[in-house]
Amino acid sequence: MSELFIQTQGRGDKQLVLLHGWAMHGGVFAPLVEALRDHCTLHVVDLPGHGRSRDCNVSLQPAENAKAIAARVPPAIWLGWSLGGLYALQAALDFPQRVQGLAMLCASPRFVRGEGWPHAVSPEILQDFGRDLGTDYEGTLERFLALEALGSDCAQADLRKLRADTFNEFRPQVRALTEGLDVMEHADLRARLPELTQSSAWIAGRRDRLVPWQAMQWSAAQCDGVFTCIAGGGHAPFIGHTAAVVAALAPLLAGGSP
Repeated sequence: MSELFIQTQGRGDKQLVLLHGWAMHGGVFAPLVEALRDHCTLHVVDLPGHGRSRDCNVSLQPAENAKAIAARVPPAIWLGWSLGGLYALQAALDFPQRVQGLAMLCASPRFVRGEGWPHAVSPEILQDFGRDLGTDYEGTLERFLALEALGSDCAQADLRKLRADTFNEFRPQVRALTEGLDVMEHADLRARLPELTQSSAWIAGRRDRLVPWQAMQWSAAQCDGVFTCIAGGGHAPFIGHTAAVVAALAPLLAGGSP
């Protein structure tokens, strides 16, 4: 089994772990890394089956994956984007001594709609992606990327960056994509939010079509976190609205309560 690939860069005593979303790899965070590398040490993770962790068969189920990552990085603030947010949140709950602060970037404790949870995508959307992966890998990923970029006031730039990072030499494995979709469809950490003891920042894109800002605002209220909504942002605001994301992270990175 290949190990998880984790690239460490930047400088400074402040440690920050970055966890990407479905079908991506750590390189998608390049704009954020560039903005933060002079201020903190960044540990950029490629999730199992993705990027340069393509051959790593660690489970993508939240508890197992969070444990595997926590064993490989120093105590740090964890930032999770989209699917990566589920792993950051799971680690913060299960390993509070390892996760010093939590940043949820366009990520919520439950990704699909259900009773009492309207601010999420339909489970049928994820099921459709899963069904189509086997017969049209590239087309399925293209549709997902378009959904991620949709709504952003810089949608074309977002889409170009997301597409370049997905369709490179480190294409994700179908096995990992299928398991990731299953995680997004079934994971639900809402009931555990009041257990969070760390400071947390919840950063949403107002135009996000995958993780509505209302879900993140609600989540922040459950754990005394701070909610920030980026007006023109879609699902990947760290690409076209990097400065706004960095500003929302600043209090957490400074070590105080946001």
